[in-house]
Amino acid sequence: MGSGGQTSVPPKTPKKPKTNVLRRVPHSKPPFTLSEVKKAIPPHCFNRSVLRSFSYLIYDLVISSLLYYAATTYIHLLPSPLSSLAWVLYWICQGCILMAVWVVAHECGHHAFSDYQWLDDTLGLVLHSALLVPYFSWKISHRRHHSNTASMERDEVFVPKTKSEVRWYYKDLINNPFYKMFNVFVTLTLGWPLYLMFNISGRKYDRHACHFDPYSPIYSNRERAQIYLSDVGVLSVGFGLYKLAAAKGLTWVLCIYGVPLLIVNGFLILITWLHHTHPALAHYDSSEWDWLRGALATVDRDYGILNKVFHNITDTHVAHHLFSTMPHYHAMEATKAIRPILGDYYQYDGTPILKAIWRETKECMYVEPDVGSEKGVLWYKNEF
Repeated sequence: MGSGGQTSVPPKTPKKPKTNVLRRVPHSKPPFTLSEVKKAIPPHCFNRSVLRSFSYLIYDLVISSLLYYAATTYIHLLPSPLSSLAWVLYWICQGCILMAVWVVAHECGHHAFSDYQWLDDTLGLVLHSALLVPYFSWKISHRRHHSNTASMERDEVFVPKTKSEVRWYYKDLINNPFYKMFNVFVTLTLGWPLYLMFNISGRKYDRHACHFDPYSPIYSNRERAQIYLSDVGVLSVGFGLYKLAAAKGLTWVLCIYGVPLLIVNGFLILITWLHHTHPALAHYDSSEWDWLRGALATVDRDYGILNKVFHNITDTHVAHHLFSTMPHYHAMEATKAIRPILGDYYQYDGTPILKAIWRETKECMYVEPDVGSEKGVLWYKNEF
């Protein structure tokens, strides 16, 4: 389970994920309730341990510190070709480890780190601010994403367009492979800041929505103070980076911090996108949507060794949407326990990630109901 964790003992007869990953997940009301699913999970999986949660965070920070030490102590001693390769290796490794730190901060936002809300929020604010994420601003919109997953009207992230919303010039570009690759590149590099600042790919509001604006329509009056606090956290880190750049140079800051952060942001967008974008998953309008069907409209993916590096957020996302306060180090055991209950409602896709990116880019252009089927149930399509 995650970095430094212990492997959970699986149930005696776990149900294997279905092999036809493109077969649609059932969209009718499930024959089971959330409480029935919860009863299948060993009770200890819902226990949060401060010591165990901190052990994962400390492990990640130690690895990150060792990478920083190696980069600043030895890379400049290498000859030119090797030093360039060493920087690339550092960026990749540091980006992956900092993504693991992001996941721990994500746990704090879900009150899954400890039993103490003040501790979770304090730690979450520090960790997310260090990664230039407005903690409470994200926490609030992310909570609403979990409350409205797969809802066409109320979900907060990666809300797909309907066919009528696709603009004419996009239809001309849709089959151009170079445009598709460019679109993926822009999404992975700029998608996260564009979402935070301009709500790109997010829910539609009647005016501009921004995670840094305390008066954004995303937030209520009682939440404004938390948005100010989030902004102070990000601005403080930004000022620290400015002073560091003045002392060490902008290039140094970009190499040590900037490029790894870009990789973190890319992984964040990629993981979220692939969890909620799949040809087998339905979206629902207000006439059909309910919380349980929405929570089940997500997919577990396989990122290989990165599953463990990222604390299994990648391959236990279905369980996470059903029980978001469950700590990550119990999520794999819980996933294995609920598969027999969920049956065909559980979606796992082991398609290699690069192949999945290309497939979802081609197949998931917009959503529309099937001809002659329920109008409130929408599926991904790619033909005009």
